[in-house]
Amino acid sequence: MADVTIYHNPRCSKSREAMALLQEQDVEPHVIEYLKENPTRPDIEGLMTMLGIRHPKAMMRVGEPAFKELALGDASDDELIDAMVAHPILIERPIIIKGDRAVIGRPPNRLLELLED
Repeated sequence: MADVTIYHNPRCSKSREAMALLQEQDVEPHVIEYLKENPTRPDIEGLMTMLGIRHPKAMMRVGEPAFKELALGDASDDELIDAMVAHPILIERPIIIKGDRAVIGRPPNRLLELLED
């Protein structure tokens, strides 16, 4: 099986569920604790491509207090990406990557789509 990477927040129940599901599938992913290892702009743009999304808001936690505090409701795509780089708590989690594809693990069993290939 190709290498699997997970953008993981150990404090998030969905992220922990995704990790447990990967382990049940005998997959030991490369773990990126993105709140400790802030992703760069190219990282975010690469994730968008792998997720097949065009608008950054589709991978953002719009209910996160920081989203409102930073007044991102009408922000441009560039501003949204910059906000995720500066405030990675805004990134939806978990994101699981295999090869050149990724899914947002909400619900966590969505990651099974990647493992089937």
